[in-house]
Amino acid sequence: MLVENPTFEKHYRVAELASMWGLGRETIRKIVKDDPGVIKIRMGRKKAHTIYSVPESAANRIHSRLQNAS
Repeated sequence: MLVENPTFEKHYRVAELASMWGLGRETIRKIVKDDPGVIKIRMGRKKAHTIYSVPESAANRIHSRLQNAS
């Protein structure tokens, strides 16, 4: 699925991806945190208060990469 502008596509949070993929939230956070296209919303100065919003196209790309790695 080619999306020209990911603004209006579905976005996932770390907990949703962890549940869908059967992985831990911390594992998902480490995987998505530096991926291009992932939106980081920082709540305060601490990194622990960062929310990651993953567009569907980025989630598909990440999941494909994880499947090909195994």
